[in-house]
Amino acid sequence: MSSLNEIFSALKQDALLGKVVRNSAHLFSSNSLSLVLSFLMGIMSAQLLGVAGFGLVGLVMGYTSTVNSLLSFRMSELVVRYAGEYIERGEKVKASVLIKGAGLAEAFVSVLAFALVVLTSGLASQYISKTPNTAWMFIAFAVGLLANFNYETSIGVLQITDKIRMQGTINLIHGIVGVLVIAGAFIWGGGVAIVLLAYLLGKMILGLGVFLVAQTQLNRILGAGWWKAPFASISSYRELARFALNSNISATIIKIFRESEILWVGLLLNTTAAGYYKAAYTIVGLLAVAADPLIATVYPELNRLIMQKAWPRLRDVLRKVTTLAFGYNLVQALGFLLFGRWILWLYGKQYVDAYPALIALLVGLAFNYTLFWNRPLLLSLGLSEYPIKVTLIVGLIKIALAFVLVPKFGYVAAGALLSFYYIASVGVMAWRGLREIRYQEQKT
Repeated sequence: MSSLNEIFSALKQDALLGKVVRNSAHLFSSNSLSLVLSFLMGIMSAQLLGVAGFGLVGLVMGYTSTVNSLLSFRMSELVVRYAGEYIERGEKVKASVLIKGAGLAEAFVSVLAFALVVLTSGLASQYISKTPNTAWMFIAFAVGLLANFNYETSIGVLQITDKIRMQGTINLIHGIVGVLVIAGAFIWGGGVAIVLLAYLLGKMILGLGVFLVAQTQLNRILGAGWWKAPFASISSYRELARFALNSNISATIIKIFRESEILWVGLLLNTTAAGYYKAAYTIVGLLAVAADPLIATVYPELNRLIMQKAWPRLRDVLRKVTTLAFGYNLVQALGFLLFGRWILWLYGKQYVDAYPALIALLVGLAFNYTLFWNRPLLLSLGLSEYPIKVTLIVGLIKIALAFVLVPKFGYVAAGALLSFYYIASVGVMAWRGLREIRYQEQKT
């Protein structure tokens, strides 16, 4: 693998990589400011609520997000994969129909997810938060699902119209509002309800803001009446439905086994353990600040290269962005290793105890965000079923081990198991994607 200096030098002469880096950098800068605000929100919330209260907030937010993911169809991936292809071929009517259908389906699922949270809020209060009279919190926070009725579809639109950087601006606005609300609670007094309100307002601003910006781009690219395109313009929906279903199943499995970890901690332990785990995971999650913009900007470019069957170019792009991600993650991981205890101390002196969990999580997340392209690559290659198999097998192993190890060794074991999951699943999916590229290259 080339040195970082060689990669940076190549970027100056590489138009496509230059475009990716410029868009990523813009989104990264906006996200970095949002990150500072989010970090302040976390610190103030943790100090205001204590470990158990902080864990309760994490469980309420995590439960609502997980229920939504169980039903959602990751419409951004569908929009990028197919609407992006239609626009590339000049088939604007088909693109309009697909985006309209994706938006309507996502809105229906959002309402369904909200209803499911309402119906199960009592069970969540009893078995997840294990705190009396908290069912209303799950219901109140679920209102954010309704505000995000078109979020995934809108993100896909911003990706294919090269306007994903606008998401960073909206992120910044929602971060400012959240900090102001929690700062008010921190100064004048407040509890879990005010903290949840701050995060809820942020979700509403993000969901509605991205939707409005996406509508502007659709009117610009497809025309003012794009939403009137008849569904009959697409003769067969079988491939689209298959992709959406596989993407949904894959995303659902990922959510259950990877991104809902705090719920398993709450179920197997308690809100205090969830509070420690949330603090450690939030800090390590800062690795996503650079990875998320890369994912958002790289995925559409990978899709274009695959449509063009530009296999050597595709391998070159993957090699370069992986090197960039590795360099960034290495530096940040060393920073967490050296200063992790001090960062946790900012949350409150008691949170320093979460340092072992932070280190356990760091290994897996750094690996995941270095090979961040693993799943998008498989989707673009038409291998949408492969992530399902890998994540399901590795995830079942992880959950089985969790019921044995977490009650005995605590939330640190949960962090270690999550790292195992990342390394095993991401490693296999990245290997499969690269093997497919070599196979396709040999065919041509």
